[in-house]
Amino acid sequence: MREPPSLLERTVQEWRGRGDLWVFGYASLIWRPEFDYLERREARVHGWHRALKMWSRINRGTHECPGLVFCMLAGGSCRGMAYRIDQAQGEQALARLWEREMPIPVYEPRWLLCHTPDGPVRALAFTLARSSPSHTGELHPDEYRRIFRQARGRYGSTQDYAQATQDGLRAVGIRDRRLERLIRTAGGEAPSDGSA
Repeated sequence: MREPPSLLERTVQEWRGRGDLWVFGYASLIWRPEFDYLERREARVHGWHRALKMWSRINRGTHECPGLVFCMLAGGSCRGMAYRIDQAQGEQALARLWEREMPIPVYEPRWLLCHTPDGPVRALAFTLARSSPSHTGELHPDEYRRIFRQARGRYGSTQDYAQATQDGLRAVGIRDRRLERLIRTAGGEAPSDGSA
């Protein structure tokens, strides 16, 4: 298994000296970034798409009852938000991102070209290979329903996470019809009170 510190060190080295740090948010980073940023832009990435297809055994589930979190899988495109973090805060922001996103070194951090209304930027994103054992593959709707009912980790349930992501996307003007269908099928849509 890859070690998170070595991936973090590699990522810091790839970024260092390039000015401000850009990070691409496509799920919880939209509604809970947990870092200070100078600027946030709507962005689109080509060649990757948002998918609730990664097993989570810490954040949204346990080893006994795995939950799900979003990842970026190859193919298609993805709308999200690109965050610009002050260069002086970059290493600290990356360290916090690693604690949150990489408690187990599953994601593959990549620098992706993000198209924004103010021009392209190269931003860090957390992707997943389909060959990874953490990739769920295709799940039956009954399996999604079971996970939504049962899976809960240190940050709460898979169902709450999926709903908060949908609410967060809507709040910034992004509609993800695939996610909307999944929530309707798997868990029923909870009323949004705007608190996500």
